[in-house]
Parts: sequence; structure tokens; C-alpha cells
Amino acid sequence: MLIIPIKDGENIDRALKRYKRKFDKTGTVRQLRARQAFIKPSVTHRMKIQKAAYIQNMRDNLES
Repeated sequence: MLIIPIKDGENIDRALKRYKRKFDKTGTVRQLRARQAFIKPSVTHRMKIQKAAYIQNMRDNLES
């Protein structure tokens, strides 16, 4: 459970924004979406390699 202390005179919108930021950092939504379907370890490994290759390609293009 996330606890967001609200200071005296603080705007509720600002507190809500802090809550949302803190909630995003916990990664709860990403974890729930990942658990909806099982992905084989070989597929996750392949996606990891593809992502690394993509990032490397982007870095090479920026240097040129």
C-alpha cells in the first residue's frame, strides 16, 4: 500500500501527481500485464537480444 503524506495547505492535484509518480515507479501495472500471459523463456531471451541489437544500431547511427 502506498502512503502519500499530504502537507498542510498542499493542493490535492499536486498530491495526486506524487501518488501517480510513486505508483508508476513500483511497476505494478507492468507486472500485472506481464502476468496475463505466459511467455516462454526462449522468447524473452530472443526479445532481449533483439532489443540490445536495436539499441546498438541506434547508437551506431547517432555516431555516424
